[in-house]
Amino acid sequence: MGKDRSGRRTEEGYLSSPERSLYGRRYGRPLRQERREALENRLPEMQVEIPQDGFLDLTALFPPSVQKVWLEIGSGNGEHAAWQAEKNPHVGVVAVEPFINGVANLLSIAGRNGLPNIRVLADDVRLLLAKLKPGSIARTFILFPDPWPKRRHWRRRIVNAEVLDQLARAMPGGAELRVGTDHADYLVWMLRVLRSHPDFVWAPACADDWRCRPADWPETRFEAKGWEAGRASTYLSLRRG
Repeated sequence: MGKDRSGRRTEEGYLSSPERSLYGRRYGRPLRQERREALENRLPEMQVEIPQDGFLDLTALFPPSVQKVWLEIGSGNGEHAAWQAEKNPHVGVVAVEPFINGVANLLSIAGRNGLPNIRVLADDVRLLLAKLKPGSIARTFILFPDPWPKRRHWRRRIVNAEVLDQLARAMPGGAELRVGTDHADYLVWMLRVLRSHPDFVWAPACADDWRCRPADWPETRFEAKGWEAGRASTYLSLRRG
């Protein structure tokens, strides 16, 4: 058992309040020293603080060299977010991941590789989405989110109309939304939700557009495990209309 910020006890791995709903584990195995130190020393300067009032100016969180901001929802162990930040130094990457071990790993990578253009939020992404200025996110990634395969858990799926509504407000016309999954049933769900949303357009030119991973979309360990288990991955790229 644990406590949320209001002090109310909750089931382990799940925080719930009128403002947030987090499902799944918050903590895993004890952190190695490097990651523990990264969490203690780097998180205070790299975490995103959600304002109580008004909108959050994301560009103000980054060095002046940052020209635009990308958002990753569910950054896992941080491999993808770190890769994008290193390959695109003019881009600020906001990685949202409630699993503390994953956050610690990303902070450790950022420290080793000297990445000043990463910020993290170890909380419910919906808290952030509600505070973003319109048109402030140039690209969003939702890569291999938890499929929550049991029907009674489908409401927990992060690809839903409510989140897409918030993203549509935060992303300008022409901005890209990248979504990936290796779960067949969740793919059907995603396509139904994404294609029915009026503000996002999916227009693949051929089958390779969703079967082949783009060159600037690095493979993560989670995705590799899926391939090893015989699960094919699907890569969706949509545009904000």
